[in-house]
Amino acid sequence: MTIQPLSPEQTYPLRHAVLWPDKPYAFVRVDNDHEGHHYGAFENEELIAVISLFVYADDGKLVARFRKFAAHPDWQRKGVGSQLMQHILKEARRMGATRLWCDARLDAADFYRRFGMQPISDVFYKGPIPYAAYAVELSEHS
Repeated sequence: MTIQPLSPEQTYPLRHAVLWPDKPYAFVRVDNDHEGHHYGAFENEELIAVISLFVYADDGKLVARFRKFAAHPDWQRKGVGSQLMQHILKEARRMGATRLWCDARLDAADFYRRFGMQPISDVFYKGPIPYAAYAVELSEHS
């Protein structure tokens, strides 16, 4: 497996198929996609997972948020997502971010906890799906 940078448009088919297949295609686009850093996991040139990282200033500190993390169902629970998470943790640190966070589906909360992420919000819903914000503080040594 290799991880490579992508354009936002290259992430859309997998985002749509995995995350929101019942919504219109445009639903998986993010307003500021052009400002993000998008990564794909490839196996034999097939795109099998995607993740998008956004770094921005908040209260004088750089903060990173990842969004639209999706792995093809045939590749879930095979370590692909873990490798992408390790990659964006490293990238967020390299870019100078002090915190990494996301809005996580609650059914994936255990996955995020394995990377030191903890809930920082109450449960909220996107449609019928329960979410909470999860975050981890970053340092050069974590």
